[in-house]
Amino acid sequence: MRTLLLLAFPLIMSGCSVSHYVNREIKKSEILSQQHTGVSILTEKGGKNLAAYNDDKYFIPASNTKIYSLYAGLNALGDSIPGLEYLEWGELLLIRGTGDPSLMHPDLPKSKVIDFLKSRKEQIFYTSVHFEDERFGPGWAWDDYNGYYQPEVSAMPIYGNIARFSRKQEREFSVYPGYWKRFTKKDTTTTGFLRDEESNYFHYSQTSVDKPFKQDVPVRMSDDLLVEMLSDVLKKEVKSIRIPLNIELQKVYSIPSDSLYRRMMYESDNLLAEQLMLLYASANGMPLNTTVAIEHATANHFKGIPDKPVWKDGSGMSRYNLFTPRSTTWLLQQIDTKLPKERLYAIFPAGGVSGTVKNQFKADKPFVYAKTGGMSNVYNLSGYLLTKKGKTLIFSFMNNNFVRPASEVKAEVERILTAIHNRF
Repeated sequence: MRTLLLLAFPLIMSGCSVSHYVNREIKKSEILSQQHTGVSILTEKGGKNLAAYNDDKYFIPASNTKIYSLYAGLNALGDSIPGLEYLEWGELLLIRGTGDPSLMHPDLPKSKVIDFLKSRKEQIFYTSVHFEDERFGPGWAWDDYNGYYQPEVSAMPIYGNIARFSRKQEREFSVYPGYWKRFTKKDTTTTGFLRDEESNYFHYSQTSVDKPFKQDVPVRMSDDLLVEMLSDVLKKEVKSIRIPLNIELQKVYSIPSDSLYRRMMYESDNLLAEQLMLLYASANGMPLNTTVAIEHATANHFKGIPDKPVWKDGSGMSRYNLFTPRSTTWLLQQIDTKLPKERLYAIFPAGGVSGTVKNQFKADKPFVYAKTGGMSNVYNLSGYLLTKKGKTLIFSFMNNNFVRPASEVKAEVERILTAIHNRF
């Protein structure tokens, strides 16, 4: 018994020390004093609770929601993303989307769907009857329709559902895809590129394009637009048809799953997160509907989570989402047991190296692998912390309702986590 106590003593002291340090630093912090703060820190092995500060309270997660979408995807998809479902019907090829966002996406690998469709001799008809969702998620800001971070959700996105305007050096500005060039016009009252709210006409001022820039503008999606753009890509006509396909369909796989996960996590890409939940629905034989997908994922893969999440969208753009820090560390532990370390650390951004934590936690070797979550008055960071003593800790550090600059809150979170890395 005495031997067991001696062996357990360092771990007990370490746990108490982390807890004492976190509570002390939060309470004495001038930066964190006037906001809502919640922290949960677990050991990787065994999930021992090392620190808990308001860890059972609900917080707006912002893009920490993508960790939940990631876990849903890991439980539904294999190594490759299903990019298309189809039915061969005589001289016709009926196709429908799975929610896969990779088709002609400017920042993802080339989708195998394009080569498949180019190789077919049949007349192609596209249907989206199984898409039972809205173009925007619940609680999204209606006036953000022009923001790069809020592309519309659809059954079969093309070009990421955006128009990418850019200019390099002294050249005239360009747009990808070139399809949109004829829909742009000068407007002296505009700053940057501004799309009409209900149509795909883009306004810009000359001063907006006189220097190098890049701006992604969401487009107003429809079935007619999709088949027109797809016809342009394939160099053959694709038609739209409203017909349900309630039989078993064949699938075409598009890109490696991890390439989608990695970009979603590194760039906090909202469209990829939203479409991932539609992919989850498709993989489970359900209509393409985010609410249905979330309900299914919660019921089947989140059993044992400490606090039931209030989960409304895939990306975290909705302020209706509410998670607790201890639920997020529980989830990170499930992901940790599901993925080998090499794959886990390739998907999560590395502090000082990649993604939205590239400018934080700079060191000779990365010691933080984590997902940020930010919007007005919200900054969260959740992931994995490697200590100098060789331990891996799982953490969620959530901050809501602050009125200070977010940079100050980020710096305080970095200071506290770096100290834990150095001391424990």
